[in-house]
Amino acid sequence: MIYEMTVPQFIKTLRNVTAILDKAAGFADQKKIESTVLMGLRLVPDQLDFTRQIQIACDSAKLGVARVTEKAAPEHADTEKTLPELKARIESTIKYLETIKPADFSGVEARRVTTPRWEGKTLSGSEYIIHHTIPNFYFHVTTAYSILRANGVELGKKDFLGALPFKA
Repeated sequence: MIYEMTVPQFIKTLRNVTAILDKAAGFADQKKIESTVLMGLRLVPDQLDFTRQIQIACDSAKLGVARVTEKAAPEHADTEKTLPELKARIESTIKYLETIKPADFSGVEARRVTTPRWEGKTLSGSEYIIHHTIPNFYFHVTTAYSILRANGVELGKKDFLGALPFKA
């Protein structure tokens, strides 16, 4: 179940973010502004900017999965300055996630996960995914979406959610 809650959902949402970036590029073209202006936008002064929100969303997905599956994730240097560079980072993250299989999550409940910021504290792999990785991923995706929306990019809930697996 942890696999289904993470890998396919992260891939779907990151593809939705790519489509949102395309809308942002179109918005910049229409308004005759440099798309790089969008990269530094924030909702409030003390919050991380749009670029950092996308970087952290990608990191949350890949590192969250890597920590519980023990499958090394690609490294990214956090040097993206353009929308195409952000799209390339998203694609790299998706390619990594596509290598992860349900069997890689075997024993996740027994694995202990920590990060340097936790000062020696740990969570089980499933606790880490449920209480940290998933909420953190969606927090940063939602914030990136909200930054663009608040600055005039025409986005709606369907852009965020993407296609649903409806059955006739």
